[in-house]
Amino acid sequence: MNVIKTEIEGVVIIEPRVFGDARGYFFESYNARDFAAVADVTFVQDNESRSCYGVVRGLHFQKPPYAQSKLVRVVEGRVLDVAVDIRRGSPTYGHHVVCELSADNHRQLFLPRGMAHGFAVLSETAVFQYKCDNLYHPESEGAIAWDDPTLAIDWQLPAESVLLSEKDRHHPRFNDFVTPFLSVDENL
Repeated sequence: MNVIKTEIEGVVIIEPRVFGDARGYFFESYNARDFAAVADVTFVQDNESRSCYGVVRGLHFQKPPYAQSKLVRVVEGRVLDVAVDIRRGSPTYGHHVVCELSADNHRQLFLPRGMAHGFAVLSETAVFQYKCDNLYHPESEGAIAWDDPTLAIDWQLPAESVLLSEKDRHHPRFNDFVTPFLSVDENL
């Protein structure tokens, strides 16, 4: 696999080796031995969502001690995936990384703990999968407004096409947000 570092420490794009022929293709989407070179995590939960064009989910995270690292990918369709560094003291605090993930490019994005995460569906539908290194705890949910002007994320969707959950319409702005993540080096 090819590992591409991003501006944010710990956030990496992973391009698997894809083997194709007249029958189709094959690739390893995850191999614990190889992934150990990327991060020291043990995934304990796999999630999947299906969404239609214009859906924006995010920017979500779980607060410590239930924070999650995630390995995300798309198995159908195309999304714009976003990671925002919310680790106080990080040189990239408040910065974001954007990566297009699709069934065609097979890319994956790894997000360490301390990232707010979201995605926008750019295709007619998309099936999104993610591995997490901590179990989901609803009482530990946190989020930042997806359309925060300070973050200035280009979701690559016309405003009239954006579809949000009721909950995602009411998250705090970045400047009103108090991060529960202390630093890049903290073992969350």
